[in-house]
Amino acid sequence: MLKAAVFDDEYIVLQGLRAMIDWTGLGIELVGTAGDGLSALALFREERPDLIFTDIRMPGMDGLQLIEEVMREAPETYCIVFSGFNEFDYVKRAINLGVVDYLEKPITIESIEKAIGKVLGRVSEQQEMDAMKRKVEVSSRELLEKAVLELLMTGADAEGKWRETFGPHAAEVEAVTVLAAASEAFAPPDHPAYRAVPVKIGQERLHVLFHFLPPGQELWDELLGESEQAGTAVGCGRTYPRPAEAAESYRQAARALQSARFLGEKNLVRFEDLGERITAPEGLSEREEAVILSLRSGNREGLMEQAERFIASIQYGKLGIEAAEHEMLRLIYLAAEESKKNAGDAAGGPWESFMPHIEFREMAANGEVAAWFRRQIEKIADWSSSAREDTKHAAVTRARQYIEGHGTRDLTLQEVAEHVGMNPTYFSVLFKEEMGESYIKYLTRYRMELAKSLLLQGLKVQEVSEKVGYHTYRHFSEVFKKYTGVTPGQYKELSGLPAPPA
Repeated sequence: MLKAAVFDDEYIVLQGLRAMIDWTGLGIELVGTAGDGLSALALFREERPDLIFTDIRMPGMDGLQLIEEVMREAPETYCIVFSGFNEFDYVKRAINLGVVDYLEKPITIESIEKAIGKVLGRVSEQQEMDAMKRKVEVSSRELLEKAVLELLMTGADAEGKWRETFGPHAAEVEAVTVLAAASEAFAPPDHPAYRAVPVKIGQERLHVLFHFLPPGQELWDELLGESEQAGTAVGCGRTYPRPAEAAESYRQAARALQSARFLGEKNLVRFEDLGERITAPEGLSEREEAVILSLRSGNREGLMEQAERFIASIQYGKLGIEAAEHEMLRLIYLAAEESKKNAGDAAGGPWESFMPHIEFREMAANGEVAAWFRRQIEKIADWSSSAREDTKHAAVTRARQYIEGHGTRDLTLQEVAEHVGMNPTYFSVLFKEEMGESYIKYLTRYRMELAKSLLLQGLKVQEVSEKVGYHTYRHFSEVFKKYTGVTPGQYKELSGLPAPPA
């Protein structure tokens, strides 16, 4: 049902139209009336009627000023004006503003109903056009998703069809990046710098970004924030200059998502940030790779789950004692070597006297291989966890010192990670474990607290923006308001300081 409002400074007109027109019978809800322009504008903003009847002459704000404001805020609103016989110039201006009809006073029921009929006719036409437009958009979207899916599967062979389906803007695409999300809660925000096309391959939820401008750090920070807000892991492939290379970016995004899951991360993990610490060596079986990734990510629960699956596979496969010995010892030594890496340069330790091959045959003779294998994996997990804690504390302490010394300029996760000698994703995981919040949130909180202090010292907002590492005043103001609930200028006012110049 459409909503309507009537504005006129003559009380009898308002009451007459309210009582004499069968609004409900016409499929319209009369949501209110007003006798002056300012009250009319307030009612419009509160109720957002689809249809407005307004007198041209009203106190406070005349009908033309009201229509200008309405058209600026809601150009889809249908406006009908009342006019006197000598107000032709006003009527011409009203028509130029986009009113759908004008009625000469005195107003009659017949003229009102005729005007409403005209509006309803336009509404019906618009609804038909909107329905057709939606149908075309759905069809176009489905065709584009299919073309992008083929691009991910076959690469260069599907590029021609993708260009045809993408449309004239295909020539403006400078790069492509694929994101793989763990759930539908994540979607990249709309942005003029790229067009995001969502597709599904089985259970994989993908977003293919076609960039019109080369992506920078600001985009990755924004996507990191979106994934954190969604509370889901997102793998990000490398960015490639040719759309045909989307297939390679997709493969990398899937690998990055796999690593994010092993890490227990619920945010963006970029493939180029994956290092030795969170990827498994080549040449391992799928089960061996899962064990190594669980160790590298500090996921003890996942590690023991993989150990149980390994034992089950040995038992189900009914391997002979020699084959079982080979498989178990290989995995134990791989895990022990991985645990040793967590200690870095530390010499000695439990690994020096670790010789499971001597124990294996005694355990086999007693029928205790499965329980013994579990104990070995638990022992290795304990060693790895201890070394990881030591490494984490030292690395995060150095990182915090570095942030406090350099946080007043553009400071990326990559730079801080390099300073402490880690790849960015692994460092990000350790930082969050130690601090209880992500690197981005910690850096933002540090900068915002510093910004509050500088604002209270009387510095201008632009100066504060530059001093806390933000390139633009606008971006700084947006982040500050999100953090504090008020703009930098409002913060100064609330603190009793003069507001910054416009």
